Amino acid sequence: MANDIHIIKAIVAINPDAEATVTDNDYDKIIWTTGTTPISKADLQAKVAELQTEYDNNKYQRDRETEYPSIIDQLDDIYHNGIDGWKATIKKTKDKYPKE
Repeated sequence: MANDIHIIKAIVAINPDAEATVTDNDYDKIIWTTGTTPISKADLQAKVAELQTEYDNNKYQRDRETEYPSIIDQLDDIYHNGIDGWKATIKKTKDKYPKE
């Protein structure tokens, strides 16, 4: 599992009004600005882990997104093949990348 979640995303998830600079995605290189109350390293690590789990659990969505036909092609499919034809097209991708 690669760490795709950056500390700044955890900071904003905990406090959307927080202002900080994070260098090298390093917990020890956070500069809190504009009077922002610092968030503890433990709280940030827990939030990063939570967000990473959510990200990992939604991989199927990212995989499907790259394989679904464009909206224009989907509308064309509906026009030519009806809703059932469109559903069959979409089902192929959903079956290839099932929701876990």
